[in-house]
Amino acid sequence: MGRPKSSSPRDSFANVRLTSQEREEIEATARALGLRSISEYLRHLHKLHNQPEGQVETSTADETQRPSYNGDRLKSFFKTQQGQMYQGNSLDFLHSKAKEQSVDLIMTSPPFGLVRKKSYGNEDADEYCNWFRPFAEGFKRVLKNTGSLVIDIGGAWKPGMPTRSLYHFELLMMLCREYGFHLCQEHFWWNPSKLPTPAEWVNVRRVRVKDAVNCIWWLSPTPWPKANNRRILAPYSESMRHLLKNGYTAKMRPSGHDISDKFQRDNGGAVPPNLLAVANTESNGRYQDFCRLNNLEIHPARFPSQLPEYFIRMLTDPGDIVVDPFGGSCVTGMVADDLKRRWVCIEMSESYLQGAVGRFKGAAPSTCANKRVQYTINPPCSLPVDDAATPLPPDGGQSRPPIVKQPKGTERVKVSKLSSRRVTTDPVLATESN
Repeated sequence: MGRPKSSSPRDSFANVRLTSQEREEIEATARALGLRSISEYLRHLHKLHNQPEGQVETSTADETQRPSYNGDRLKSFFKTQQGQMYQGNSLDFLHSKAKEQSVDLIMTSPPFGLVRKKSYGNEDADEYCNWFRPFAEGFKRVLKNTGSLVIDIGGAWKPGMPTRSLYHFELLMMLCREYGFHLCQEHFWWNPSKLPTPAEWVNVRRVRVKDAVNCIWWLSPTPWPKANNRRILAPYSESMRHLLKNGYTAKMRPSGHDISDKFQRDNGGAVPPNLLAVANTESNGRYQDFCRLNNLEIHPARFPSQLPEYFIRMLTDPGDIVVDPFGGSCVTGMVADDLKRRWVCIEMSESYLQGAVGRFKGAAPSTCANKRVQYTINPPCSLPVDDAATPLPPDGGQSRPPIVKQPKGTERVKVSKLSSRRVTTDPVLATESN
């Protein structure tokens, strides 16, 4: 699915400020010339200006770099009454098979720009934006003006260094600057069960902390996609229920916020924050059972169903079209089907699609409304520490510390993953920490 490597990658940006009318006019002119973006239009103008005198321009778009797409190459793999899976390249769907401005939500988790290769394939962080551009063009083509693009994307560490790649932020900037998407709101998926990685920097050299958050970019072709947070409310906390019952004195707070008596209004639930606390711990379920029973490969990078459920509920209506161009094991399709949305998932791996069929066998999955698990974070700096006994490494951790042997008779204490969980009446979209 990736583009061939380029000897001169497009890695520079120019920020041009335009009015909404100017942008619409330039995009219309570009489309009339057969060009797909403002970037392509500017390169076309540059080429015209610098061509030798008397030479006639024979082509508007750069045909040598523009691939051909054909929706007929997609293979219909599995159908339900609401939607279907396709095997093939999702670019064929985005650029050929799907109608323009026909999709209400693209909910996806593309292969991350990880340095360490995984079995399902991922792009080098440095080449990620170049690889992603044809998908961005397709997303812009198929999304309605009222639609949304939601991308779950994890970060990456630079090879051999305890510093982070900026690829996922560069992707966000590219989508907004080059393709005109608007950042509606960033979300952060906190996975309470995530292992303390990277082990080299977290557990061995002790110079970084556990990386437990994925970025989720919520974007839209316009600043006004359809959305309603009343569809994703969380139960009130005990303190809020006490306030609603016993009242609150309206007053100006030291922060400058004017808390009026409207604060006491019962709106049926609390608006959740943009921090989504969802543990990705499912090791047994109808999908895994189906794969094991049929000796099929289990997809190694599944996101939990609560993530697509959150965005599908907030951003779409029953009957709307939800698309996942990196379908994987079709979690998005399963949730959309359960919520009576039409859906399409596209995946290149036949093995992953064979397993994904298992998501539609047997009982329907439970939804967020049936889950009442809240996760807590213990505050840092709450344990006693002797600064002299725990010095900072003078070289910033460049050299590995010596291995300290455990004294005989000393037993390691195993801490259960469940020690930080408690069952409550709150949903998995945690709204507060104790």
